[in-house]
Amino acid sequence: MSSPSSKSILVIEDDETLNGLLVEQLRRMGYEATGAHSMSEARALVRAGHPDLALLDSRLPDSGGTESIAWLREHCPVIVLTAFGSVELAVQAVQAGASDYLTKPVSPGRLEIAVRRAFETDDLRRKVEFLETKARAGPAIAMVGRSRTYRKVVEMIELVAPADTTVLIEGETGVGKELVAQSIHDRSPRSGQPLVAIDCCTLQESLFESELFGHERGAFTGADRKKQGLIEVAEGGTVFLDEIGDISATIQAKLLRVIETGRFRRLGGTRDLSVNVRFLAATNRSLSGLVKSGGFRADLYYRLSPVLITVPPLRERREDILPIAENFLQSRHFMRNVHKFFDPAAQRALQAYGWPGNVRELRNVVERGLLMSADSPAVRPDHLSLPGAGTLQQGAFSLSFDHRPTLEELKQRYFEAVLAECGGNKVKAARLAGVSERSLYRHASPGPDDEEV
Repeated sequence: MSSPSSKSILVIEDDETLNGLLVEQLRRMGYEATGAHSMSEARALVRAGHPDLALLDSRLPDSGGTESIAWLREHCPVIVLTAFGSVELAVQAVQAGASDYLTKPVSPGRLEIAVRRAFETDDLRRKVEFLETKARAGPAIAMVGRSRTYRKVVEMIELVAPADTTVLIEGETGVGKELVAQSIHDRSPRSGQPLVAIDCCTLQESLFESELFGHERGAFTGADRKKQGLIEVAEGGTVFLDEIGDISATIQAKLLRVIETGRFRRLGGTRDLSVNVRFLAATNRSLSGLVKSGGFRADLYYRLSPVLITVPPLRERREDILPIAENFLQSRHFMRNVHKFFDPAAQRALQAYGWPGNVRELRNVVERGLLMSADSPAVRPDHLSLPGAGTLQQGAFSLSFDHRPTLEELKQRYFEAVLAECGGNKVKAARLAGVSERSLYRHASPGPDDEEV
């Protein structure tokens, strides 16, 4: 739960003396407290700057009690105050949505306990909602690999996870940047709180600002009630900003302020709010290049990148292709009575393909192979429907790249494919390729200084 100083409480009590006393007690506890002496005054204050909690007198001159609880509960938790301590009133208040019930006069100790419990209950409710959403989304995809580059990424994750520093994750589309962010969060002290992922490239600027920071009622046409932003929802946890290179200059400035100060303002709001979150960001673009061209703020870039993790494309870590594919094959397997496996030709096809869409494309191909193979235990190249799949037989075969390869890359990929076709038999592979075994291994197996992982 965030600190008391980041929480605001509205005291709605018509007795001016008691109202002032409660406001003073709450301020001594470290909260921001404001008093209202009627429900009409309270409604105006709520609309102007929504509180995090309301203390409500059950009998106000312009309110019947339960109706006011229901209205306030749409905006924040409510604790009811009454001079008539009865079980019946307590039940009515709880049924209307109140978090707690206090009888006047209220001791400072009892008030502090009730307020703290109301905030803790609200935080727990948010956590349960987050976990339910996460459970509906299904099990997370595990990071898998054995290449040297993959191990370097894992080492960086282990190093930065316990700290609270901001991390920038770079890599092509589909390489698994969100998995890296998830792994950092899961290994951090914030793992029990939400990881909220925000896609920075899918919404218009005005909508994105509302999603990120939230909005007050009436902030724009259609804003008929207050909405918490995703940064607020992530309280105590982690915010993952995916494809951050696509955000506008206006959002960049506001995001910089949140990262630097932990404070922000809802769209249409007049009061600063505080938040305790860790920021992770990802991009498939060169932010340093955008800074040089004026497309991204230099100060925000430096705030985002005290730690930089680069996730290599799949074509640069071919050792990981089959382990990842096998992991997808098992985790996505819905025909539990049939043991699925890639036949040797399918394995060769997976290894030889260029994977321009990286891990995301590999996952889709494996799912297609599962469906197309039906009741057959073996997933064959024709089930995968890859360009050039199944052609590492006698006759022509193809090698796929998502870029113009160098001659050395062509040689290396060719010899790797021939070696895979021959099941690792270097004598047979060298004979098919028309080269010596030494030449085959020199091209197919990188040396210590240029090892492909």
